[in-house]
Amino acid sequence: MEHAVWQELEQLYQKFKKLGISEAVDYDKYYLYSLITHSTAIEGSTLTELDTQLLFDEGVTAKGKPLVYHLMNEDLKQAYELAEAESDRLVPITPAFLKTLNATLMRTTGSVHSVTGGSFDSLKGDFRLCGVTAGVGGRSYMNYLKVPAKIDEFCAILQEKQKSVGTFREQYELSFNAHLNLVTIHPWVDGNGRTARLLMNYIQFCNHLFPTKIFKEDREEYILSLRQCQDEETNQPFLDFMAGQLKKSLSMEIKRFKDSQKKESSFMF
Repeated sequence: MEHAVWQELEQLYQKFKKLGISEAVDYDKYYLYSLITHSTAIEGSTLTELDTQLLFDEGVTAKGKPLVYHLMNEDLKQAYELAEAESDRLVPITPAFLKTLNATLMRTTGSVHSVTGGSFDSLKGDFRLCGVTAGVGGRSYMNYLKVPAKIDEFCAILQEKQKSVGTFREQYELSFNAHLNLVTIHPWVDGNGRTARLLMNYIQFCNHLFPTKIFKEDREEYILSLRQCQDEETNQPFLDFMAGQLKKSLSMEIKRFKDSQKKESSFMF
């Protein structure tokens, strides 16, 4: 069954490439805006794709919407631009690289935290020195004392696996697993989800793949798939969920392109 899903995904991807969708003027820019909008919306932002476009292209803020949402989008845009530039040089995924990604997307919303374990600065991508839970009454994440060694191990395994992945499916599943594992370690006090989604896309950029978007309307299913993996110590629910998101995204881009082609070919008198 899984094999059939990935065959279908590869066919969709080939169709997407054959249609030349990503070659349209500004396609990559607007798709990036969409990635950013959905990623921050998962964290509570109410900015729409149009709000984001106006913010980035015209410098116009959305009336009545909190400033923090605008800052989150601006910072995440900088982080994505950094990731895209670094992917051209195939910069290896190290603890320092992960801290830089997190620091960039927390650039204006981070702060210094003074806790029993000491002081740390989320503006600089510092790893947390305190416990964190998934919401009120939610599960507790890994003890902060274990985080540095766990991130070292995570980066070492990821770098090794990057050398051996070859197929379309292997490359995507490596990026999905990196996302899942980073969220499970939860090394920061804030911005874990955005950093994990950015890391996933970074690996996809490195492999010249279509970047997977997690749709804001599927937020609940997304969180449930992560929780199920963490509770049952299996990665399959998340891999299945992400394959579904990739299929949804490619299908929507192909449909949008075909619909616009139809409009262009019909005359109005």
